[in-house]
Amino acid sequence: MKKFLLGAVAFAITAPMATAQIKFDPEIDTAWTPAVAKLPASPLKTQVLFVGGVDKVQTPAIYGNAQGEALAKQWHDFIGFTPDNGTSGDLGWISVNHEMVVNNDSIGDGGGMTVFKVKRDPSTDSLIIVNQTLTDGRSGKFFAVDFVNTTGETGMNCGGISAFNGRIWTAEEWFQSSNAAIYDNGDGISDTSDFVIGTSSSSGFPGFNGQSIKKVQNLNYMVEIDPIEAKAIRKQYNWGRQAFEGGTVMSDNKTVYLGVDDTPGFFTKFVATTAGDFTSGTTYVYKHDGNPSKWVAIDNTNLNKMLNYKSEAVAAGATMFNRLEWVTNSGGKVYFTETGRANPGGRWSDEHTAGAVHAPHHVARAAAQSVSSPDDANYVDYYGRVLVFDPATENVTVHLEGGPDFATSPTIANYPDRHLSNPDGLNTITINGQDYLLICEDLNQTDFGSTPAGVGTTCELYLLDLSIAAPTVNDLVRIAVVPKGAEVTGAIGTPDGKTVLVNVQHPDASNPFPYNNSLTLAITGWDQAGMGVEEVALEGGFTIFPNPVARELHFSRQADVAIYNNNGQRIRVYRGKSIIDVSDLASGVYYLQNEEGQTVKFIVE
Repeated sequence: MKKFLLGAVAFAITAPMATAQIKFDPEIDTAWTPAVAKLPASPLKTQVLFVGGVDKVQTPAIYGNAQGEALAKQWHDFIGFTPDNGTSGDLGWISVNHEMVVNNDSIGDGGGMTVFKVKRDPSTDSLIIVNQTLTDGRSGKFFAVDFVNTTGETGMNCGGISAFNGRIWTAEEWFQSSNAAIYDNGDGISDTSDFVIGTSSSSGFPGFNGQSIKKVQNLNYMVEIDPIEAKAIRKQYNWGRQAFEGGTVMSDNKTVYLGVDDTPGFFTKFVATTAGDFTSGTTYVYKHDGNPSKWVAIDNTNLNKMLNYKSEAVAAGATMFNRLEWVTNSGGKVYFTETGRANPGGRWSDEHTAGAVHAPHHVARAAAQSVSSPDDANYVDYYGRVLVFDPATENVTVHLEGGPDFATSPTIANYPDRHLSNPDGLNTITINGQDYLLICEDLNQTDFGSTPAGVGTTCELYLLDLSIAAPTVNDLVRIAVVPKGAEVTGAIGTPDGKTVLVNVQHPDASNPFPYNNSLTLAITGWDQAGMGVEEVALEGGFTIFPNPVARELHFSRQADVAIYNNNGQRIRVYRGKSIIDVSDLASGVYYLQNEEGQTVKFIVE
């Protein structure tokens, strides 16, 4: 270790320990109730790609109507990406879900999905939407996916699966119990006649073709689509009828893990007999106390059992979770969001009595809250968490807990630097060889500290480095805040690591255009290497990053620190901080000294 004197202050300097994979600081400040999206600045570039209710989609011939054009549906949720591996030079196809359920004779009743193709502008790296002509004759930029002529209408297209090989499934979350409910007084699905699987007007499914089901029973599946031709392929009847949200296909192209937005929600696995063929295989539900295996098979050749999957899971004694939503994988492990729900006790006590079991982390949380069990009406789970499943051990554990907890929301002045509330959308992006989680918030409530007192709905998009073994909320990097009233969702990285695609869903109508509509954004430049970021380590595990820094300087733990300028003058003192804002400092060289006397040089850009 080399020491030197600068003025009257002694500084101890060590060499950089590591170089971060993102070569600049993408962090943004919180913007409470913004009217427009707050997004990271240069070197990242942001563009609006697709605006619901404004952009027009090319529609299929349905309900006796000819092909045509209509305004796109709203409430953008999931985003899927299918690479173009051909010779066109285009990047690939983007698929966007529409969660809103509406009656629409042109696009189709219920939910929906829009697909479009993009290429890169070689001079700017921005995305350009490509004009296409499909085999059914439709021409244009945006195309409504045809569900009506293939699989039957969909309901509330929420999450989905964007598989590593470009296959796309859309999730039907809208779980209803009757045809009257899906008809919704004429505002939902108009045709409620029985649906026959495998008729000439619909895609079939091996083993189930010719069987008749109620129209309401033809909703709530993962539905595979063909984004290249903008049409549905099949509903995955063999994965069970559930209030699906997310899923992921593992690298073996056989194993699928699925999340269900329900309380209780059950963790499901499907293993195909043949790689790439998901019409045949075994469906399992997770039971954490199972012996010898923690996966219990449910007969997916029995349509009645698939139509009543939840009852089968309860009878199998499956593990109950509090709203499982999006699912992704990295390094052979499966990550999924448990969004949480305040006071879930009344929602899963009957299933518990009938044989289903609570996840161990909920049992532990109930004990910490001094309530009898997670069935207790006083049990709370306000913020949710990110869970991780390790196939090697078959254990589900908490990877990142939401919070911190508050009984009463603090004011903005007293609000913590980081607060994770109700993680929902979840995906990964690989940037310069390092995997990161993209975590989207969808608030269940605005009180109990989910946002500062009186602020209302403000949802944030976070980046989390997956090389951190035991992350906390303080390890999150905030990269976007969507406008007031909106949910941030769908975040996904393009395969080249350059762009994050993200949706702004149902923003407040009073926001300025285009942020008064649901829309899809592209944030490009994540591969840029212009501002070399160094993570600098001192003795005792104290680390600062990034360096150089543009806005926020992060510490590996809370500390008391002082900032000195290049003349050795102390200009700032901070107590008990893990992040400090240096954006108002002039560009140049500074020194940070912690309470242990350790000192490191950093540069403000």
